[in-house]
Amino acid sequence: MTIGVKAIRGMNDILPDESYLWAYFEQTVQQWLAAYGYRNIRTPIVEQTDLFIRSIGEVTDIVEKEMYTFIDHLNNDSLTLRPEGTASCVRAVIEHNLLYAGPQRLYYSGPMFRHERPQKGRYRQFHQVGVEALGFAGPDIDAELIVMCSRLWDLLGISGLRLEISTLGNAESRALHRARLIKYFEQHRDGLDEDSLRRLHTNPLRILDSKNPKMQEIIESAPKLIDDLDVESCIHFESLQHILREQGINFEINLRLVRGLDYYNRTVFEWVTDKLGAQGTVCAGGRYDGLLEQVGGKSAPACGFAMGIERLLALMQECGKEITQPVPDIYIVHHGEQVIDYAWKCAESLRDEGFNVVLHCGGGSFKSQMKKADATGACYAMIIGDDEVNAQEVTIKPLRESIEQASIKLDRVTDLIRKKPS
Repeated sequence: MTIGVKAIRGMNDILPDESYLWAYFEQTVQQWLAAYGYRNIRTPIVEQTDLFIRSIGEVTDIVEKEMYTFIDHLNNDSLTLRPEGTASCVRAVIEHNLLYAGPQRLYYSGPMFRHERPQKGRYRQFHQVGVEALGFAGPDIDAELIVMCSRLWDLLGISGLRLEISTLGNAESRALHRARLIKYFEQHRDGLDEDSLRRLHTNPLRILDSKNPKMQEIIESAPKLIDDLDVESCIHFESLQHILREQGINFEINLRLVRGLDYYNRTVFEWVTDKLGAQGTVCAGGRYDGLLEQVGGKSAPACGFAMGIERLLALMQECGKEITQPVPDIYIVHHGEQVIDYAWKCAESLRDEGFNVVLHCGGGSFKSQMKKADATGACYAMIIGDDEVNAQEVTIKPLRESIEQASIKLDRVTDLIRKKPS
């Protein structure tokens, strides 16, 4: 018995009946990003493993548990399928010295890979759009990223998202807070789970992000980073809030918002929803001023965000966004030995005029071809037989309107069809 080959669990096929939703999303996103002056950058899906260890942080769930890492036996390199896009974008900016020309507004999209439990809106191969602004130091660019997200939700018909913001301060204030956290959690060791105990002295901030319900009381009483913030970070955060209020963006300050990646500093934010179950974050990001230097480049300010495409598509449907699947304008039905050359000529001529045309292939009677024409959702059938070839005409039959079919010259098809309502 032959065992069928199936897709890897958590890595899904996107079939034609849903891929048009992706195409709509991608087109909307490209136009939205162009309106803010962001340019596309495309990086490989495979990078040196060390890039992600250095950028994301060695003591994180992604690096410890979720990365798809393998040895390239041709040269014994350790390689990893990218689990997120910022590190790859930063590596490319450094390698190609893009900041020499000045600050950069960049975006990318494509598949990311994490080995985690598949669930609604979260898969092992998932897709993200990432937006990165490099070389900008002020809170104005942080605000721009948040404001542009708000505009995208309107464009996509998504409602009910909640914006949470916070600040992680600079390296010095985080170091002070880190020492206070370690001292506090040492006093509550008996209430910490295994992961938290392991991270106690390496990455205590990540304990604050634990979802373990048994630890929430301990976490809630832990020292707050806001109490250890440096003055410049406080001013930066206040300025961000001022811009958001002036732009009419509602937000909540969540002092426990730490994000799951080690490279963040100062501003962090998440757009969250209650409509997708426990995994409520659909877009998240913040400032990562130290990452370029950490990866091997010159120090430069930077910030950005990433959004999960699968989650946003699910939200669009949850919010009732209606997107019509594209259908052909014309389906050409033809029959007869002498007809095919003329049918080809008609099809290409109509495509030259901007119509989407399906030329029937595979033979069959007029009746069977008309059924297939109707099944495609095409607006019109173009019927070509011996009579049409002899008269150098075509017969146009509306498939979605109660209008009689008409035989006309090919060069009049454009006038006839474009007078009809779309």
